[in-house]
Amino acid sequence: MRLSGHGLRCVRGGREVFAGLDFAAGSGEAVAVTGRNGSGKTSLLRLIAGLLVPAGGTIALDGGDAELTLPEQCHYLGHRDALKPALSVAENLVFWADFLGGGRSDAAESLTKVGLDHATHLPAAFLSAGQRRRLSLARLLAVHRPVWLLDEPTNALDVAGQAMFDGLMREHLSRGGMIVAATHAALGIESRELRIGGVA
Repeated sequence: MRLSGHGLRCVRGGREVFAGLDFAAGSGEAVAVTGRNGSGKTSLLRLIAGLLVPAGGTIALDGGDAELTLPEQCHYLGHRDALKPALSVAENLVFWADFLGGGRSDAAESLTKVGLDHATHLPAAFLSAGQRRRLSLARLLAVHRPVWLLDEPTNALDVAGQAMFDGLMREHLSRGGMIVAATHAALGIESRELRIGGVA
């Protein structure tokens, strides 16, 4: 598979965020998107995810599932954890698995991999910020999608949590997946840098 963008132009609120942007990622590759605040890192991820419409240029996934759109083959993990506070940890994960559809993994196994197997029945409202982020990361494992779009994915994670997520990213890449991550810090895995707007 190959994910690519050519001549991308993004306009938000009447302001041009970036223009003429090219990028590419193949199976087993990670791209770290860097740049100053407001340079368009999050906007690029949202364009790929289909949450924004480009003002110019094209985005394509070659070699993916021809029956699915690009957004249907992407996981988008934003700044917000998108959890329902009244639902338990397990119920939140099952909700997302049902909503996203597609090939699924065992929910209990996904929670074990992110270190939340001890909290499956705990309401999400009682989770710490780091635990909420771990639950969000479990969505990446619960439903199989080849493209991971990650916006500052290690926010709120402690050192152990960051090491855990590094392992999950490496495993995803080893299976032919792709990662495009907006980040200010080192991604924690081998990656190519895509710098937007000059010096980060």
